[in-house]
Amino acid sequence: MKKMKNGDDFLNFLPCDLSIKILTALEGPSDLVRITAVSRNWRHFVIRHGLCKHLSLQMFPQLSRVDRVNELGGSTKGHAGAGSSNFMEWEALEREHRAYAFLARCCLSTTAGDCISEAIIASSTDNYPEESICNTLEPRDRVARTASYWSSKGQKNPAVPETLTYRLIADLCVVTEIKIRPFQAFFQFGYPIYSAKSVRFRMGHIKDADESCQDSGTDKFAWTYTSQEFEMAQENRLQTFKLPEPILCIGGILQIELLSRVQRQEIDGLFYICMWGIIAVCHMFKLWDAHYLLLLVFRYLNPQKNSC
Repeated sequence: MKKMKNGDDFLNFLPCDLSIKILTALEGPSDLVRITAVSRNWRHFVIRHGLCKHLSLQMFPQLSRVDRVNELGGSTKGHAGAGSSNFMEWEALEREHRAYAFLARCCLSTTAGDCISEAIIASSTDNYPEESICNTLEPRDRVARTASYWSSKGQKNPAVPETLTYRLIADLCVVTEIKIRPFQAFFQFGYPIYSAKSVRFRMGHIKDADESCQDSGTDKFAWTYTSQEFEMAQENRLQTFKLPEPILCIGGILQIELLSRVQRQEIDGLFYICMWGIIAVCHMFKLWDAHYLLLLVFRYLNPQKNSC
C-alpha cells in the first residue's frame, strides 16, 4: 500500500469497500460515533454508507423490521428547487444516523435486572382470581398460608398449549434470559409437578396503542422475535433459559408459550400446567431513553414484516 504522508486520510487511499469492511469490524456503533468526531470527512463517510445502522442490525437483527426512521418534531420536507432530492436524501441519512447513534449510547447505559412490570393475561385460568397469572410475579411460595401459583384450565388433550403474557418495565429492553419455576402440588398425593414439556418465547408490541390488550388473542400483538423451543425439566426449581443472543424487545411485550402438558390430575383426569414464578432478566434502558427511542426509531414498524 502506498505510504501516506503525515495528516493524510486513509479513506482517500483505500477502495470504498475496503474502508467499509474496516469500519464495520468495530465492536459496535458506539465506536462509530467516536469515529465521526475525528473529521468531517470521516463523519460524512459513516453517514453516507449507513454504518451505524449496519452495526446496529448486527447487534439486534430485530431492527430489520423497522420500516423507516422519524424524529420527534422533525420534518421530512426538503428545500425546493434544484438539488432538493439530494438534500432530502442526505437529511434522511443524517436522521437515521442520529437514531442509531442514540441507540448505541443507550446500550452503554443499561442496567441489568428483572424487567417484568405487569402480568397482562393468561390464555386460561382454572380458579380465578386465586390462581391468576399475577401470582407468577409473587416471589413467595405462599401468601397468608395459601400457595401462590398460576394454574391453567384442565384439558383432555395434553397437546393443548397455554400462554402467559406480560408487560415489561420499558418499551425497549435487551432480554438475555428468562427463568421459570414449575409448580409442585405439595397438597396432592405424590407431590406431582405440573410442568410443560417445553417452552417458547415471543417478544413484540401491541398493534394498536389505543386498543386494550386484556385478552390472549394473538391478533392483538405484533411479534418481532420468536425463540426456539426449550425443553423444560420436570422439577420444582427455578429453571433458566438463556437466549442464543441478547434480544431487543421492541414494544415491551413478552409472551411465554407453554407447550404440551405432562401431569394429569387424579381427581378429574384432566391435564394441567401450573407455575410458581416467572422472571425475565434483561438490560433495561433508562425509561426516558426507552420512550424517546421507541418514538424516534421504532415508530414505523412495517406491519408486513411483523408476521412470524
